[in-house]
Amino acid sequence: MVDTMSNGSMRALVVDDFQTIHQIMRRVLGALGIHDISDAVDGEKALEVLEKEGPFNLVLVDWYMPVMNGLDFVRAVRARRHHDSTKILMVTTEAEQESIVAALDAGADDYLMKPFTPEMVEEKLAILGLCPAKG
Repeated sequence: MVDTMSNGSMRALVVDDFQTIHQIMRRVLGALGIHDISDAVDGEKALEVLEKEGPFNLVLVDWYMPVMNGLDFVRAVRARRHHDSTKILMVTTEAEQESIVAALDAGADDYLMKPFTPEMVEEKLAILGLCPAKG
């Protein structure tokens, strides 16, 4: 069962500077029953969206973006206690073990490497308790 906000609908925020990733994530999340999806092109804009449109169940964030990168965004979100329940999934090409550890230490809940498949997204959401894994 998908974890939901008080209105019964799961909400996601996709933070990436490439429009293609927004389109792919909308399709993948939509197939998983998540249709309330907002977008931001960098961490700074994403913080604005969180404050104006939040709360969100899930934020999927890229590492490399202009203005504010994903790691700084994660740190900024985790500094705001009212977003403690928001799950953050870092979705990036950054594959170095030190970077993965840094993202998790900063407060990301999990890490997904690009390129990814819809099944990989579903598996990560299941791990985060946001979507059932198919058995």
